[in-house]
Amino acid sequence: MCIFASVNNEEDNTTMANVATIPTQGQILVNIDDMSMFRDIRKAISMLKGVGKITVPHRKRLSSYERSLRDLDEGRVYDYDSLDDLIKEIEG
Repeated sequence: MCIFASVNNEEDNTTMANVATIPTQGQILVNIDDMSMFRDIRKAISMLKGVGKITVPHRKRLSSYERSLRDLDEGRVYDYDSLDDLIKEIEG
């Protein structure tokens, strides 16, 4: 919404204009802890009066290289003395 106001100055015969912009839309960010409730919460919000659009940002998908670096940083690394030890671990 844009508000326009003009004022005429009769002394020097000039016109002064002021323009003010008032936001017409607001945003609410909702963090959902229980993702099993995501669809229900999204549906409930969309039913509210005045809600125009619901946008869900998508997370960037990490490449396998980026996931392996994250595993290194978070300590998810396992050492084995031999390949046979690794196979024994996998087989259970």
